[in-house]
Amino acid sequence: MPELPKYSGVWPVAPTPFTETGELDLDGVKRVLDCMVDQGVDGICILANFSEQFLLSDSERDVLTRLCLEHVAGRVPVIVTASHFATDIVVARAKQAAELGAAMIMLMPPYHGALLRGTPEQIFEQFSAAGEAGIPIMVQDAPLSGTDLPVSLLVRMAREIEQVKCFKIECAQASNKLRALIAEGGEAIEGPFDGEEGITLLADLDAGATGCMTSAIIPDLVRPAITAHLGGDRETAKAIYEQVLPLINHENRLCGFRAAKAVMMEGGVITSDFCRHPIAPLGPEVRATLLHLAAALEPLALRWGK
Repeated sequence: MPELPKYSGVWPVAPTPFTETGELDLDGVKRVLDCMVDQGVDGICILANFSEQFLLSDSERDVLTRLCLEHVAGRVPVIVTASHFATDIVVARAKQAAELGAAMIMLMPPYHGALLRGTPEQIFEQFSAAGEAGIPIMVQDAPLSGTDLPVSLLVRMAREIEQVKCFKIECAQASNKLRALIAEGGEAIEGPFDGEEGITLLADLDAGATGCMTSAIIPDLVRPAITAHLGGDRETAKAIYEQVLPLINHENRLCGFRAAKAVMMEGGVITSDFCRHPIAPLGPEVRATLLHLAAALEPLALRWGK
């Protein structure tokens, strides 16, 4: 098998467990991380949207950053999400991540609410400032930001900002954008990734993606598809993808970040799948179908704590 690219494989997002009364479950955080390492992941992303970063206070974020990096202790690389509208805060988060031993930061373009958006030049300036912290950057091209990131801007960042290495493309028609990004950016695009739990994984791998940022439910089942595809065995990758797609589709369309916590609670990894208001809990029917689909695949997360 050919040597895998430096940035490849599955780098899932760690969920943030809470107690039934809504406090951070720090012991649960450690168990989540241990489970993810045991899933054979290539890296872990913390404080992302699927970590409910928008429901965490600044002090909680600081606690989680330190705890996660200390507990993982270099067993796998850790990506710290550092997105914020204010460039000074992004830079401070990038510096903290670098100082604490993170492997990378992930950034969305600056946005706030429905109307405040950075211009292309302001986006470039923010990523450039973050790069001065000396830590690699993954650009997150996510619909949540409401910001269009043209391929030309992404390629410019890859070529002119030394630390911009990876690109998590999870916009509509991600495979088309990945293909264009790789064609235009060439060797400057060191880590083209897809997201959205891998719902378009096969098309994105066909387009040249080398990795995927999934949730923490089935990275142990997704990774073999990526490895097979990168090794030239598309048929095996396709067969694996077809097997896991019903669960990924249910997660992506009906559950969102609540799915990982529901599965991990069922698997004894954490004791509660509580989500902070205004997030509603999963409906009983949706939750039951999620667990039924997961049980058919027997992922590690569903049996790790039993």
